[in-house]
Amino acid sequence: MTARPRPTTRATTHNWGEIAAIAIGSSTGGPQALTAALNKWSDQGATQPVFITQHMPPMFTRSLAEHIARVSGAIAREAVHGEVVEPGRIYLAPGDMHMNVADKHGAIRIMLNDGALVNFCRPSVDPMLMSLAEIYGSKLLTVILTGMGKDGLRGVEAAAAAGGSVIVQDEASSAVWGMPGVVANAGLAHEILPLEIMADRLAELARGRRRHVA
Repeated sequence: MTARPRPTTRATTHNWGEIAAIAIGSSTGGPQALTAALNKWSDQGATQPVFITQHMPPMFTRSLAEHIARVSGAIAREAVHGEVVEPGRIYLAPGDMHMNVADKHGAIRIMLNDGALVNFCRPSVDPMLMSLAEIYGSKLLTVILTGMGKDGLRGVEAAAAAGGSVIVQDEASSAVWGMPGVVANAGLAHEILPLEIMADRLAELARGRRRHVA
């Protein structure tokens, strides 16, 4: 059997610039991957807000946010409609609610809505990424972790078009290489990384170290 070719990355043409916000999308296997990616996050010295959409029903997202707070050491919680985004905090889209951001009254605020399903999902990664790309542009770092389906692809396209950076979890460490796989196979990923080094790499980029890894 012929080996499947490894997706190529766009790193050679990418400017690894300042990171002002980090967005993470995940689904199947996501809770464990999020735990690994954000392990001891507060100890890493990162000050950027982190926005997460994990495919998960109501109530379970609250428990997940509490767990992320414990493992990361950062303030992590379900996002609240209208709240002002603060540095270093981790915002998780509540189950059954899409999470966007908008510039309102001179501040970046969380906007939640229960609009139509996107990619059969609510919350969906795509609307979150599209709104973040509008606000943060080239200073947005997007991370797509393990998950089934293709939610996040359109959002990553928007983020990449705005000049943002894109990292996806590799196939070997993913429970399901659906969401990260479609991004990688579309040629949109700047790095394709195993989960075991994800936390260190995110912290490295957040602190301003620009070297290319994969």
